[in-house]
Amino acid sequence: MRCLCAAANVPGACGVTRVAIATCAGLPDLDPDDRALPPALAALGIDAAIVAWDDPSADWDAFDLVAVRNTWDYPDRRDAFLAWARRVPRIVNPAEVLAWTTDKRYLVELEAAGLPVVHTTFVETSGGSLDVGPDGVVVKPAVGVGSVDAGRHRDPASARAHVAELLAQGRPAMVQPFLPGIAERGETALIVLAGTFSHAIHKGPMLPETGIVRPYGLFQPENISAREPTAAELAVGERVTAWLTERFGPLAYARIDVVPGPDGDPVVLECELAEPSLFLATSPGAPVRLAHALADKIC
Repeated sequence: MRCLCAAANVPGACGVTRVAIATCAGLPDLDPDDRALPPALAALGIDAAIVAWDDPSADWDAFDLVAVRNTWDYPDRRDAFLAWARRVPRIVNPAEVLAWTTDKRYLVELEAAGLPVVHTTFVETSGGSLDVGPDGVVVKPAVGVGSVDAGRHRDPASARAHVAELLAQGRPAMVQPFLPGIAERGETALIVLAGTFSHAIHKGPMLPETGIVRPYGLFQPENISAREPTAAELAVGERVTAWLTERFGPLAYARIDVVPGPDGDPVVLECELAEPSLFLATSPGAPVRLAHALADKIC
């Protein structure tokens, strides 16, 4: 529900002034990219507290809103993370959305809806064959962040071994064709705030030519810069945003990552609605736009 007092820029008119920014124990002061958010909220008359999502002493009922941001340690404890989200009375994005977006099997639903996505095969049991084309395949865990435990393989035996490793850990695997256009253009991340396109960034290739990306802290180093998206990329982003709004209602924030498909047209690689980096530092005014998007959800 849209808060009319927030929309009218009347901070605190509902008596709502406290927002918790949910993070994880490894980032007690927020990721540097998100550190502009508390001052932007303060400018709207909203006090922000930074709280680890699994802090046993946290009183989530004391906050008028909980914004999920740097909760990047959830993959190994997804069930606990989602159970926490369902207990929090006022959380964005909503717990239903967090459950949907933290398992990349959502790509099947997007593809079934006729949206352009990277064709993905999900493997949940051992056995079967993998089709490894001349450019190789990318194998990832269906639940994961920051390219950790993802890898590119040109050799079918190596790809099968990677899938087997994930399955042995109880983690469904996803297999995608490697798209050469990624090496040339990288990824374009479209950041959508309150249902409206805000800004975009370019992300350089994350995977080595061959091999698996192993854990490096909470996330992998990224090569990020501001980008002006193409008209085709924006069109894909608008289609996905419209579908998400119909599916879940208006969302405070979303990040839609697109890459060049086999024919060069943009396709969706990921649709991040839980705790995505929103690259606020790359666009003037982005922290303020996010603060308003959160304020609109407060009452």
